[in-house]
Amino acid sequence: MSNTPREAALRAMPGETLDPQDWDEIRAQGHRMLDDMIDYIATIRERPVWRPIPDVVRAQFRQDLPREPTHLDEVYRTFTDFIAPYTTGNVHPGFMGWVHGGGTVVGMLAELLAGGLNCNLGGRDQAGIEVERQIVRWAAELFGFPPEASGVLVTGSSAANLYGVLVARRRALGEGVRERGVAGARLVAYASAAAHGCIPRAMDVAGLGRDNLRLVAVDDRYRIDVSALAALIRRDRAEGAHPFLVVGTAGSVDTGAIDDLDALAELCRAERLSFHVDGAFGALGVLAPDLKPRLQGLERADSLALDFHKWGQVQYDAGLVLVRDEALHRATFAAPAAYLGRGARGLAANSPWPVDYGLELSRGFRALKVWMTLRAYGTERLGRSIARTCALARLLEAQVRRTPELELLAPAELNIVCFRHRGPDPDRLNAEIVADLQESGIAVPSTTRLGGALAIRAAIVNHRTSERDLDAMLEAVLARGRARLEGNR
Repeated sequence: MSNTPREAALRAMPGETLDPQDWDEIRAQGHRMLDDMIDYIATIRERPVWRPIPDVVRAQFRQDLPREPTHLDEVYRTFTDFIAPYTTGNVHPGFMGWVHGGGTVVGMLAELLAGGLNCNLGGRDQAGIEVERQIVRWAAELFGFPPEASGVLVTGSSAANLYGVLVARRRALGEGVRERGVAGARLVAYASAAAHGCIPRAMDVAGLGRDNLRLVAVDDRYRIDVSALAALIRRDRAEGAHPFLVVGTAGSVDTGAIDDLDALAELCRAERLSFHVDGAFGALGVLAPDLKPRLQGLERADSLALDFHKWGQVQYDAGLVLVRDEALHRATFAAPAAYLGRGARGLAANSPWPVDYGLELSRGFRALKVWMTLRAYGTERLGRSIARTCALARLLEAQVRRTPELELLAPAELNIVCFRHRGPDPDRLNAEIVADLQESGIAVPSTTRLGGALAIRAAIVNHRTSERDLDAMLEAVLARGRARLEGNR
């Protein structure tokens, strides 16, 4: 018998794989986990929206690196005791902070299936890529893009908006930008002063600089002032800069404002600029018949960023960038690599692949949860869910207007209501009210600033949210406000 050092080392290693030795045991444990998570969603109203993390819980995640195995029962017990009770809370109908979707049971099951398949969707000839291609075709149809438009699923709109900037940069500077960089080009982009913070970050990451993003004034409905934009473009050209991109907003993060997309498209065509739309949550308003006309002009964009994990209720994370010009999109990202071994036959066939339209070669099967959500619910039902959140926002807006202690700070354009409690030192008062509500577990609104004033911001995104959740939130705002004001006196 051979006894080389290498063979001796192999014999000394355990022979088993990482698969379970008892499949029936792991099956029973998996069924328990699935049942527990379905119960978690079904009984979500019985728990606080959010709860602060005690020190003893934080200490659980400061332990030493595990060297020896821990039985799965014990690992799962740590999850149930120290992780599940202390999440963000966006599954709960009382969560109205920021713009977080609530997810669905279908999406949760899709994540389980995707995890089992463990596909890498950067490339190769596999069914998962066909699923993603179908989603891109469906998105092109939904948003009025040509059938040959390209797209790729990404983590969210922060990445999708970066991709939009990079595609516009490639269009402005040509092929050489990928070899030589921006080479001192004074590329200037434009967005609303109410645009999301990921837009200046995209300019930063793209090597163009935040100072070369002009934040344009907004009107009384927080929409970009198109006349002011046109004047800025003329001024920059006269000063030797190179305007190349306008970013329109379809659903601003603060108030849900929708820019005049048709007017922006017209201006971009006249000025020969790329037109990108940040439609992180608002773009999916096209699914609701009463909202779709307000998004007129979206179909004229050169590129679009959106999130399925917001109004689309898909589990995190699931963003999409859609690009009108497929060749330009591919030219922005595709790079030859011998190790990919592309060919006409075999597993390496059927390119271009998603890696040719983005930065990631290693990519999970996030397409499955989007595909299953669209298939299971259909666009009409999802559209009704979106319309309902806007109807609830109008109801909340009306309640604020008729409550003397409260002040509306912006019109409810879509599903976001910004208001505050009246009183001395209102910024501090309303910040304390919001923190009180979050810590109470009754409701989770967030805050923002409008016109220099701190606002309580209720974003109604979760399909589970109902009128009673709005009532509970408002009652808590008024109760906490009275308590704070009486305590101050």
